[in-house]
Amino acid sequence: MAARVGPPTVRVVIFGATGNVGTSTLRALAAEDAVRTIVGVSRRRPALRAAKTTWAQADIASADLDGLVRGADAIVHAAWLIQPGRHESVTHATNVTGSARVFAAAARAGVRTLVHLSSVGAYAPGPKDRAVDESWATTGIPTSFYSRHKAAVERVLDTFTAAHPAVRVVRLRPGLIFKREAGSEVRRLFAGPLLPNGLLRRGLIQVVPDTPRLRFQAVHSLDVGQAVRLALVGDASGAFNVAAEPVLDPAVLGELLGARPVPVPAAALRAAAGLSFRLRLQPSEPGWLDLALGVPIMETRRAHAELGWQPRHDAGAAFLEVLDGIRESAGLDTPPLAPDSGGAARLRELLGGVGGASR
Repeated sequence: MAARVGPPTVRVVIFGATGNVGTSTLRALAAEDAVRTIVGVSRRRPALRAAKTTWAQADIASADLDGLVRGADAIVHAAWLIQPGRHESVTHATNVTGSARVFAAAARAGVRTLVHLSSVGAYAPGPKDRAVDESWATTGIPTSFYSRHKAAVERVLDTFTAAHPAVRVVRLRPGLIFKREAGSEVRRLFAGPLLPNGLLRRGLIQVVPDTPRLRFQAVHSLDVGQAVRLALVGDASGAFNVAAEPVLDPAVLGELLGARPVPVPAAALRAAAGLSFRLRLQPSEPGWLDLALGVPIMETRRAHAELGWQPRHDAGAAFLEVLDGIRESAGLDTPPLAPDSGGAARLRELLGGVGGASR
C-alpha cells in the first residue's frame, strides 16, 4: 500500500544529520521531490557534501535552537549520544533534556510534522517467541541507560503530543541499525580500541554464544532513511516498528558466520561484559546485554500498511555488511562516521578511558 500524501514538506531540519541514520535520511530525501531544502544540524560541522543540504552546528543540550527551526515544515530528530557510557549525566543532557529542547523549539516554530527516531530499546521486557505491536509498554529496561533514556523521551513526546495536537508526530522504533559506512563508528562505540578489525571475518569467528533470549532484530540504515522519508511525505502519525527479517538468533548468526552456537548462560555473559567494562577493555556497559535479552520481538505490519514501508535489505545481509565495514574501517566524511576519529593507533579512544569520552 502506498503512503498517503500529506501536506507539502518543503523545508526539513534534521537534528543528528551526520550519524548513521541521519546520513541515510539525507540520501533518501535527496531523491524526494517534495523536499526542497534541508538543514543538517550536528555538534560538529562535517566535510560531507549532501544534496539540498546546508549544515548548521549546534549542541541540542545547550544551543539556541529557535533560529535553526524557524520556517521549517518538518523536523527529524535523530540526535543521540551513546558514549560516554561512563558518564550518564552527559548522555542524559543530550538524549533526554536535548530532545525536550528540540520538541519545544518545534512547537514555538509552528512546525507541522515531527519525526522522532525512538528505538526497540524503549520497550519494556517482552516475549521472544512472538511479536508485539506498537501498543507494548515503552517503559524500557531499567538496567540500561540507553533504554531508560529512550523510554524517558517517549514520555516527553506523550506530553508534547497532548499539548500540541496540531503537530503530526511520528515515532519510528527501529531494531539495531546497520550499514557498511557505520562500521568504524560501531567498532568505536561498542567494541573499543582493542578489537583487531581483521578478526571479524567469516571463518575466523568460530563460535557464537547460544544464550537464552539472545534474539534480536536489525534493519539496514538506508531502509530506516526510507521510513523517515515516507513518514515525512505521508499523513500517518503515531508509532511504527521498523525491522527486517530474519530475527537474528544464535542459529541464524552461526549460519551467517560459519560458526558454531555454544551454550553460554546469560549470567556468565553478563559477568564477562561487566568485568571487561570495569577494566576498561571495552566501552559497552553491561546494560546493553540486558537490553538485548530483555526487549521483545517487534511486529512491523503497521509500518508496511500505513507508511507503505518495505525493507530492501534483509537483517542478515545488514549484519554482515556492518561487519565488513568494521573490518575495512569504512566510514563517511562526518565526525561520527569518520574512520580516523579514534586517532592514530586509536590513541584518542584509549586516552578517553574507553567509553569515557563523547565522540
